[in-house]
Amino acid sequence: MKIVKKLYLYAILLILIVLTVIIAPKNNFLFNNSAIFVTKDGDKLLEEIKASTKEYNEEPQDAYIDRVWKKTPARNGRKVNIKKSYDNMKKQGSFDASMLVFDEVKPSVSLKDLPASPIYRGHPEKEMVSLLINVSWGTEYIPGILKILKNENVKATFFIEGKWAKENKDIVKMIHEENHVIGNHGYNHPDMAEMSSNEIREQIEQTNDIIEAIIDVKPKWFAPPSGSFNENVVNIAHELDMETILWTVDTIDWKNPSVSVMINRVINNIHPGATILMHPTEPVAQGLAPLIQEIKQKDLSIGTIESLLNENR
Repeated sequence: MKIVKKLYLYAILLILIVLTVIIAPKNNFLFNNSAIFVTKDGDKLLEEIKASTKEYNEEPQDAYIDRVWKKTPARNGRKVNIKKSYDNMKKQGSFDASMLVFDEVKPSVSLKDLPASPIYRGHPEKEMVSLLINVSWGTEYIPGILKILKNENVKATFFIEGKWAKENKDIVKMIHEENHVIGNHGYNHPDMAEMSSNEIREQIEQTNDIIEAIIDVKPKWFAPPSGSFNENVVNIAHELDMETILWTVDTIDWKNPSVSVMINRVINNIHPGATILMHPTEPVAQGLAPLIQEIKQKDLSIGTIESLLNENR
């Protein structure tokens, strides 16, 4: 009885398959991203969207170590989502590239897959820059800087010295509560290229412990004081699951330039993926708002080091 029942079910299934084959030519079945949708034969809009994939699809780019710029983050590719793009355009019935919907395609190699190496910039095709604010002095300017960042809806990365953090816990908390990223800037601003392995490790770990005790977050990013480092510094940071961050554009605010000179210096050297070094100084406190506005006018977004270095387009 069970065998007869199974044969009966197989017969029904076979009939359904035959009917599908017979009926299928009358419709256009499109498979895309695990979804199926049906359109009429000769759908011009659908064909235009399909054809657009050659122009608009982009392969992902793996993270790599550049000869000059060292560790460089990956960048997601993109693939036209044909179904969603079709749904977007079918009401107006004509192709519009601005209404294409994309899925991002992950790369094979990420930053975490690369060996120890410093990072100077984001991906050179990413239309974003990052403000790196190194803090070991200039306490009086930080509240004003935070207010400007809030007014401009910009998030920055503050690399904080451990000794300063211990003496200014409330300001560290304030920076964290404003959703800025906090990184490690050593304990007392030494020349880390001249230190022993034990001293380097102590500078980084002591500062991590202090910052984590204040905000309950362990820093993932390390900026060597004065940009002084060697291979040993980078390797030890890597062993501590941290990335060593340098910069590509320097405000040289510590030389006390005029606001216009500082802004021109940045704008003349800015580029996609740029990391912009600054400190809590009077020129930055006075010039940060117009600097941010100038950067935005170049159609560059401003994000934290985490946003700059992630694989998102």
